[in-house]
Amino acid sequence: MSSDPFELERSEVGTAETNWAHAEDEAGAVFDQTPGILGLAWPAVLGNLGFSLVGFVDIKIVGSMGPSAVAAVTTGNRLFWIVQAVLIAVTAGTTARVARAWGAGDRLEADRVTQASIVICVLLAMFVTLPTFIFAPALAGVFDLDVEATTGAVQFIRVLSLFNVAVAFNMAVGAGIRAAGDTMTPLWIGLLMNILNIFLVYALVYGRFGFPEMGIVGAALANGLAFLAGGLVVAGLWLSGRLRVRYRRGAGSLRWHRVRSILKIGYPAGLEQGAMQLGFIIFLWLVAMYGTAPYAAYGIGVQILSFSFVVGSGFTIAASTHVGQSLGAGRPDWAKASGWRAVAWASASMMLLGGVIVFFARPIASFMIEDPEVIQLTVLFIYILGAVQPLMAIEFTLGGALRGAGDTHFPFITTLIGLVGVRGTVAACAVWWGLDVGWVFGALILDYAVKAAMLTLRFRSGRWIRSVA
Repeated sequence: MSSDPFELERSEVGTAETNWAHAEDEAGAVFDQTPGILGLAWPAVLGNLGFSLVGFVDIKIVGSMGPSAVAAVTTGNRLFWIVQAVLIAVTAGTTARVARAWGAGDRLEADRVTQASIVICVLLAMFVTLPTFIFAPALAGVFDLDVEATTGAVQFIRVLSLFNVAVAFNMAVGAGIRAAGDTMTPLWIGLLMNILNIFLVYALVYGRFGFPEMGIVGAALANGLAFLAGGLVVAGLWLSGRLRVRYRRGAGSLRWHRVRSILKIGYPAGLEQGAMQLGFIIFLWLVAMYGTAPYAAYGIGVQILSFSFVVGSGFTIAASTHVGQSLGAGRPDWAKASGWRAVAWASASMMLLGGVIVFFARPIASFMIEDPEVIQLTVLFIYILGAVQPLMAIEFTLGGALRGAGDTHFPFITTLIGLVGVRGTVAACAVWWGLDVGWVFGALILDYAVKAAMLTLRFRSGRWIRSVA
């Protein structure tokens, strides 16, 4: 088999026919080692729930410092992940390429793609660190928050930016091993990171166990050190050959055709992330016009409902992996079935968990912060976002399925139209007409309805089946 399975079409027809039966058997054997949708999803869901719990604890601890501190952490996290959007462009290409290679039975190519992704991600992370640190005040100033919140956001993003390389390494290796069907290893590594993160947040924010009291800076440092610890563990496992995708000395991973393929598939995902973050910035900017309380309520509400979101993101990983591997094994029928199964499971799970959160919205919001206005607005936001859980499930799973197939252009278009176009326009009109902030929050309903409809039609069309070139 060719070291690059996507070069097969350039081989002689006779040679391809001679080797096809053996390649098909090999691909089937490798694909059979991959768990089903639920088998892939539940470790990813648990891992994501752990990260959501960390975010919940972060907000709870910082919430004791008041709405401005919550707004600072919300803004700092948003700015940090805006910078990481460029890495998602690479990992999207990694997921599609590794999944297809693994499904086709070419483990060597899966290793090479992952290795190339690591190099690209680390270099990009190094490139963006200094500009992020320098321009943090300008970035935080976009949201027009009060002085305390803006200062805290700048501190938060500057500290986290120092750990960009560790984050990039974790993202690249994580994309590779998940695409190869291993969601258990990220679960255990994530558990280690989460335990360390929660301990450090408590210790560094409040000054416990002999640590200095560092406030918001302590929260950022705790997150960064947890990423660093996870990166060191991942590096040890990868270099020692204990992961599904392995380090290959002198494997020639950085050949141009491989890098080009990763970036060709991934750049629309990067544009999608850029559009997504732009949409979030516009939306947060509009919310901030109503004051710090609605802004803090948004941050708390998103963090509370993230327990439901991460269920959907677990099925995103499962759909992406299964669709990519099914296409690599030459079974588009499996790919289609996997996508719809993921939608069904994600919808049921998110509706159930989201319903519980909506039912207990007020007690949970009151637990997070004591400010009555913030509590009331948080409950309103949870009600609105809880109503769109089925639509979010469709976006998560079918978007992941399309990316796993290599169709990264359409999710980008969907995000641009839904988030930037629909949500941004409706929210801006609400502000312009002087409507209550609840109408701004309500723009989310139209946003997710449009995206769910577009992705459903695209997946049903089947035009995504041969997206990887």
